[in-house]
Amino acid sequence: MHAVPGSSSVARGLAACLVILGLSSAARAAPRKPPNILFILADDLGYGDLGAYGQKRIATPNLDRMAAQGTRFTQVYAGSTVCAPSRSVLMTGLHTGHTRIRGNGRVALQPGDVTVAEVLKTKGYRTGLVGKWGLGHEDTTGAPGKQGFDEFFGYLDQGHAHNSYPTYLWRNGEKVKLKNVVPNEAKSGAGVATEKVDFSNELFTQEALSFIDRHKSGPFFLYLALTSPHANNEGGKLGIEVPDLGQYKDKDWPEVEKRFAALVTWTDAAVGRVLDRLEALGLDEQTIVFFTSDNGAHHEGGHDADFFDSNGPLRGTKRSLTEGGIRVPMIVRWSGHVPSGRVCDSIGHFADFLPTAAALAGVKAPKGLDGVDGTAALLDTKGQANDRFLYWEFHEKAFVQAVRWRNWKAIRTGLDGKLALYDVGKDIGEEQDLAAQNPDVVAKVQAYLKTARVESKEWPIK
Repeated sequence: MHAVPGSSSVARGLAACLVILGLSSAARAAPRKPPNILFILADDLGYGDLGAYGQKRIATPNLDRMAAQGTRFTQVYAGSTVCAPSRSVLMTGLHTGHTRIRGNGRVALQPGDVTVAEVLKTKGYRTGLVGKWGLGHEDTTGAPGKQGFDEFFGYLDQGHAHNSYPTYLWRNGEKVKLKNVVPNEAKSGAGVATEKVDFSNELFTQEALSFIDRHKSGPFFLYLALTSPHANNEGGKLGIEVPDLGQYKDKDWPEVEKRFAALVTWTDAAVGRVLDRLEALGLDEQTIVFFTSDNGAHHEGGHDADFFDSNGPLRGTKRSLTEGGIRVPMIVRWSGHVPSGRVCDSIGHFADFLPTAAALAGVKAPKGLDGVDGTAALLDTKGQANDRFLYWEFHEKAFVQAVRWRNWKAIRTGLDGKLALYDVGKDIGEEQDLAAQNPDVVAKVQAYLKTARVESKEWPIK
């Protein structure tokens, strides 16, 4: 495993941010008008898959440049360890003990659920979603158009999103037919194309550029949810789909790993195109850009996450509540406001995005959120207090819960399971269980767990 720059221990109760290039006076000044907000979400990208986070063999020059121009966060956590609940947390500001969607399935958001798009619309934002949704199908109350998005182009179903060469995509409530051919296509749209013409992520990148061009006068909120580097789970041992192998064609690597590397580098190039368009339009100082991943590295489509050390110094991968399943890279750039060249250890969570976006826009966030306003960590060098509890639950083969409090990370399986406790400030790989030596911390976590969640009829505890 490789060391990740900036992954040092956090001071008790307060996370410090290291400024490498300094903070300009402009960064301390509040913006004159609400900024455009661009949130770019990769799919199954590991903590160690980017050069800025220690990756040595996969090229990510654009995201490395974004990190140099902005702030790289080392302790940001996804909403869950799989896609749909993680995105539900991101959109609603509620963790998986409270948000409606707590696992992958066909559960939809309801009219009473408030999304970040709905909040920003009250401030006059034009809202767009491009890419993967997963929070409601076309005939449900969870469809993007019923959850605050003015424009939508992409996948509604996460199974459909496995296929990077689908026969159709959705534009608002209508199907858009593509040139790909998928024999034995499932009802959800999942399958493997035999004729691959239209690469969905290329279409998403083009759509994102068009959205920015059309709404450059702002303010706009664009949620660009790429599906790379997720594998096509129906594709077997070569389930990584990418237009070409690029610079990795002649590498002495397994075919699937060449594909994976090419897909990560393709994703990096797509982000670069979007950043370049903002620069060309003179929107750098008026647009805050977030880049992150919906969960940790994957072991799907024949890909071995250990081949490129995709989880870096972390233990576990997707579908685990260990750090490797939920700690994700996050880079934020906003010229003149977010400090450049900074590495920040402030602890963040996907639930923080809604209240942070609301604060940036100058509008009140809904009450009762689990997330907090993270603008202090974005805009200044002092970071923010980290004395709160973060919570996750995962419903799959067993019911698993995880808690982060200060430097402590706790995990248990089942409501009566034994609690494992790690000091991730010193033991980022979660190798030494310290529960027996810290009964007071265990007691605090157990007391918190009694009130951390509400029951869910859609996701009963098994």
